[in-house]
Amino acid sequence: MSGFPWGAFGTGVGISAAGVLAVMLVTFAAGVTRNRHRYVDVAWGATFAVAAVVSLAAALGQGGGNGARQGLVTALTVVWAMRLALHIAHRGWGKGEDARYEKMLAEGSGDPRLRALRTVYLLQALLVILVSLPVQAAQYLPQPVGPWEYGGCALWALGLFFEAVGDRQLAAFTADPVNKGRIMDRGLWSWTRHPNYFGDFCVWWGLFLFSCGTWQSAAATVVSPVVMSLLLTKGSGKRLLERHMAERPGYAAYVSRTSGFLPRPPKRRFPAQS
Repeated sequence: MSGFPWGAFGTGVGISAAGVLAVMLVTFAAGVTRNRHRYVDVAWGATFAVAAVVSLAAALGQGGGNGARQGLVTALTVVWAMRLALHIAHRGWGKGEDARYEKMLAEGSGDPRLRALRTVYLLQALLVILVSLPVQAAQYLPQPVGPWEYGGCALWALGLFFEAVGDRQLAAFTADPVNKGRIMDRGLWSWTRHPNYFGDFCVWWGLFLFSCGTWQSAAATVVSPVVMSLLLTKGSGKRLLERHMAERPGYAAYVSRTSGFLPRPPKRRFPAQS
């Protein structure tokens, strides 16, 4: 195919994959040493920043791409990735192992460390490379920044707003002892039950638009936001969290009046009829 430097892009993806794998292996070593695999949740965000920066360096080394596009898509990815990593690190500071990883390590046969390496660290490394493909492809497009990129910036900004504000609102709610055992249904959480997941959804569809300079690059990288959307709505995101929350008092009523994903005004609470 013409119009897109497939060879240079493939080389860049390989270099980025090596960087992402290195971060995950270092994180795995730290998790085994400290017997605490929750560090991988912090690495999940940080490795997206690594993929973006390494792919930028690879593209610059090969002499391709548009400087404004490269700088913008890299900066947006790094800001999103590091906000997520720092938020997760702060949320888990001083806490023990995550219950998900405790359960995983206690089940199954064979060495639990190798099981964690395969099913958590290496799987997440693969997902980072797959999801970050639009960011990597954008580094090689020579077209100047235009309407696709402006739309991507707007969608990215909307996503970051929902993530950052939603996380801050939830942190403030859970920090208040008065709210112990209660369902968070205020602020953005009254418009969608998952403002942070909706934010991720917007961010990655926005970053995908940076790879739409040619139809070939768009077709090759659309798998990224599709996979992220499925993870958020059908995989390890919304579905698992709602299964965990289902038995909480008041959660059924919250579900009945609040959108499951796409934000919309909450349904009115009507007083009971006498």
